[in-house]
Amino acid sequence: MADEEEVKKEEVPAKKGGNMLMIVLIVLIVLLIGAVGAIGYFIYSKGMLEDKPQSAEEIKKEQMEAEAKAQESAGSFSAKIENLVLNITNAKGREKLMKLSFSIKSSEPTIEAIMEANNAEIVDAVIAQISARTSEELLTVGGKALLKEEMIDEINSIVNEATSSNEEIERNNVKKLFFTTFVIK
Repeated sequence: MADEEEVKKEEVPAKKGGNMLMIVLIVLIVLLIGAVGAIGYFIYSKGMLEDKPQSAEEIKKEQMEAEAKAQESAGSFSAKIENLVLNITNAKGREKLMKLSFSIKSSEPTIEAIMEANNAEIVDAVIAQISARTSEELLTVGGKALLKEEMIDEINSIVNEATSSNEEIERNNVKKLFFTTFVIK
């Protein structure tokens, strides 16, 4: 029994020393994490990780150049009609609002200028196409696909008429139409 008491006395100081070592290791780890965080914050706040800051004009110019290069290499040019708010009806005759934006792809490099010059005619054609449909029809995949086809035909006829005096411009050059906003509420 005396031997057991001596063994217990010897183990107790060893456990206290082990606990103390564990506490010291935890404190060192926490300090190390804090130091790494402080160094990271210092580097980030001084901007050492960033490239040379560019002005907004330089960024916009680079983006426009990249878009122009991509379009020229692909032989595809685009134009947009944005934020049209239209009145439509549902099958019961109740009115709803629709917000519509779309982009077109064309083989004509001047399509954006042509679309801008004929914006009123194009918007009128879009309104006529939308007004001929119910909201339920427009919410189906097939209804949207049919609307796209008919809008491409209408836009092509407007562009063809506007550019009829210029024989260098290809006829029916609007190839695709993409809805970028299509909300009915």
